[in-house]
Amino acid sequence: MCAAAALALQLWPAHTGSPGPLPPRSKAAPHPVPVTDADSAPVRLRVPALGLTAGVLPLALDAAGSLDVPGFADAAKAGWYALGPRPGRPGPAVFVGHRDAPGNTYLHGRRVGPARLRDGAFARIGRLHPGDRVDVERGDGSRVAFRVTRVDTYPTRRFPTARVYGPTRDAELRLITCGGVVGPDGHWDANVVVSAVAVAGSGGR
Repeated sequence: MCAAAALALQLWPAHTGSPGPLPPRSKAAPHPVPVTDADSAPVRLRVPALGLTAGVLPLALDAAGSLDVPGFADAAKAGWYALGPRPGRPGPAVFVGHRDAPGNTYLHGRRVGPARLRDGAFARIGRLHPGDRVDVERGDGSRVAFRVTRVDTYPTRRFPTARVYGPTRDAELRLITCGGVVGPDGHWDANVVVSAVAVAGSGGR
């Protein structure tokens, strides 16, 4: 099952941390953070090649310095790191989401049977290819289109923080989820990172 992303390296202004690989998840539900200039904040993520449409939760860091991800009740949503760049502006806008999440079977409002795994919003992002499109809808209804440039899987212990989160001249996008294989501890041992760049004239600012 997927996890929250931990603070690893200061790459943005000093008051903001940049997240690192996705370590074992916390069971605590995250709290969406208020955003200024809601018109430019992302509200929806679309990936046509996967048939994916996901709402967006603006999230920050938890008390342990880890980047929150949507809680399991919101596993169909993507979490946006609201302390980093906004989609369409210079730098990598970071979105994280669950690959899978526990689900329960209910009967007449009561849980019956053991929990089962279900797909999260980012269950299939590892299937994307360079050239595929990712659209981000902002609060004012405008959209920024991104073109996938690479899809990588990195072992958690060798996560290239600077490459993934480092400043960029252009508007870029990072979609991150768990990957690799599930180890004896029940956690994935790697991260899938989809990188994309804004399409010229698509609404970037």
